[in-house]
Formats: sequence, structure tokens, C-alpha cells
Amino acid sequence: MKTLIAAAVMVATFAAAACAETLNFPSEAPIASITIPDNWGPTETESGIEATSDDKAIYISIDIADAKTSDKVIDDAIAFLEKNGVKIDGSTQKQSDQKLNGMDMTNFDWTGTDSEGDVNIGLSILSPKAGKLLVITYWGSKGTQEKHAQVLGEIITSLKPAGE
Repeated sequence: MKTLIAAAVMVATFAAAACAETLNFPSEAPIASITIPDNWGPTETESGIEATSDDKAIYISIDIADAKTSDKVIDDAIAFLEKNGVKIDGSTQKQSDQKLNGMDMTNFDWTGTDSEGDVNIGLSILSPKAGKLLVITYWGSKGTQEKHAQVLGEIITSLKPAGE
């Protein structure tokens, strides 16, 4: 009986963790959509969406910009990281390009530190439609972020232009 109860609890736990909603943002005039698990606490912000894994190992945000605001959005993302104690080691910068759901994406990745130790930092820029950019900010704690690799991959690959 204990085995049956333990199995039921595990199934309920996995089912709750797997609940996710597709979010269109900004809600009043959607530019993009993304699916983020409920236990990551996705929240619409003034300029996009943000979420943090339930164990605080990963922070991700997606902000909307246009040609006039793209520099400010990127500066704000870096300032947010610095305000939260993230120190980027500029000498570790790596750049790559790829396609994500038909959108060209440029990635900038670094290593660094925060108050708890070593971290990975990423900033990605992609365009869901003409005149609009999405800026993805990623901050993950080394040693604990790895257990979220599959879910994080699912979150990122769910990012699409609105209406697709």
C-alpha cells in the first residue's frame, strides 16, 4: 500500500510540474508566444515575460524591443543582471547564430559569478516580425541549472511569433 501511495504522489507531483500554459505577450497586442511551466511562475512584465525555475537555479526573460528601443532593452537586461549581483566575465564571450522557429537568432554567452557561485549568462536577439525584436536574457547557476536542461529547451523551442 505504501508503494501505491508513493507512486500516486510521484505521479501527482510530475503532473503538477508538467502543467504549462502558452502565454501571448504583450497581452494587449501579442508579438510572440511561449510556453512556460506554471511552477516557474511566469509573469508578464512591462516589456515582456519573465520566469524563474522553482529552485531559483535559472532566470529567463524575454523582452520586446524595436529599432528605437533595442539598445535600451539590452542595456536594461545587463543592468538587471548587475543589480542582482551577476558579474559577467567579458573574456568568455561566445557568439553564435541559429534559427528558431523560422526566426534568425544571435546568441551571446558568457560565464561569470553571482552571490552563490559560478553562473552561465546568455543574451539572445531574434525578430518575430518586421520592426520587432525579442531579447532573451538567461542566468543559470552552474551545478544546478543542468537538471533543467530539458525543460529549458522546451521553453526556448516553444517561443514563436504570435499567431503561429
